[in-house]
Amino acid sequence: MADNNKKMSLAGLTTLVMVNMMGSGIILLPSSMAQLGAVSLLSWIVTAIGSMCIAYCFAQCGIYCVRAGGMSAYSEEAHGKSAFFLCSYLYFLSLVISNVAISIAAVGYLSPFLPWLASGAIPLFIGTLSMIWLTTFANFGGASLTGRLGSITVWGIIIPVAGLSIIGWFWFSPSVFAEAWNPNQLAVSDAITRSIPLTLWAFLGMESAAQNFDAVEDPKRNVPLACLLGTLGAAVVYVLSTTVIQGIVPNAELANSSAPFALVYAQMFNDTVGDIVMALAVLACLGSLLGWQFTLAQTAKVTAEQGMFPQVFGRLNRYNAPLLGLVCCAILQSLIALSTISPNVSEQFNKLVNLASVTNLIPCVTSLSGFLVIMYWPQVELSVFRRNSLILLVGMLYCFYALFASGMDAVFGAALVMVAGYLLFGVIAKRFVADDRTLGA
Repeated sequence: MADNNKKMSLAGLTTLVMVNMMGSGIILLPSSMAQLGAVSLLSWIVTAIGSMCIAYCFAQCGIYCVRAGGMSAYSEEAHGKSAFFLCSYLYFLSLVISNVAISIAAVGYLSPFLPWLASGAIPLFIGTLSMIWLTTFANFGGASLTGRLGSITVWGIIIPVAGLSIIGWFWFSPSVFAEAWNPNQLAVSDAITRSIPLTLWAFLGMESAAQNFDAVEDPKRNVPLACLLGTLGAAVVYVLSTTVIQGIVPNAELANSSAPFALVYAQMFNDTVGDIVMALAVLACLGSLLGWQFTLAQTAKVTAEQGMFPQVFGRLNRYNAPLLGLVCCAILQSLIALSTISPNVSEQFNKLVNLASVTNLIPCVTSLSGFLVIMYWPQVELSVFRRNSLILLVGMLYCFYALFASGMDAVFGAALVMVAGYLLFGVIAKRFVADDRTLGA
């Protein structure tokens, strides 16, 4: 009983899932979605349903598959060692791209304090590089400081966003919202489709409950519930906060803003409050980016230890930080920032979000496809198998829809990256494939 008292409750795990998802991913989305109009809010419903199904399946995979490796291990169950590599490789690249997007979001909120950052493509690029390398250097001291800072600073954006969902309705104007509904006269289905990659971005981290399986009370019950409830809770906050913003700030002004939450608080109260929210958002982005830089380097380190990435990613300094791995990751992020350079924060952010979503969706599909195999080995009850299979089907359909919605450019880019991944595995495959000549007849 004493042991159990030290474990995380359902409420605690649900909160953790919500915090992991919300982080800094939401802070530029209102501006991006305002370019399509308030009709894009409908995509939150579609993504919430799809994300809850995916999160539930990952939670179930964690229950029935006790191997280390998360999504990569689930993929291997169905598709072998090459799928393990490909999943790790694409997830790694997804984190690289996501970190650049977070850096751009931070620069967007910092630009009102330093207007030069918003004066063109080069200043924005320099600001993005500064964020990338600052958080990289900060990780040289190891994990403990990174974790403490991240757990505190993330609330710098969660509190304003969640707060807006509650108090913002006092300033909400139905007429402003009506004018913002569909300024481009898009078909509803088209608006939803074009918004899907943006809303999916905000739900990344939905599978995080499964990663804490051993630290949870009654995990077989609480992990799937936390995935569903955490995802639903985040969805409610997302829908309410973005709806409120579009009913307070005129759509044209919102679409051109590089700091939408600061803008709405300035209109609700005054410029000083707006500046405080901006400063909190910058700190939240830095804290979030600090943590994700560490996660990225650790992902590469673990994969290197399995012989699938260059060993340079696995070398540790005296603080147990993968110093050279961090530097290599920062170089990759710098190249991504250069390749997507743009004078407009929202435009560059949207490009990166689309690409990050696709590179995350492909390993999502491969790992979910392993769910049926994972359920086969423990011989789960037929009723459970049917229920899980139905949820899996809905989750997979959403994944394919989201891939379609991400656009040809993003899908084609991800396809090229995936082909390169298969070629890379071909080079190292001999390390993992048994030589048939050594097998007995």
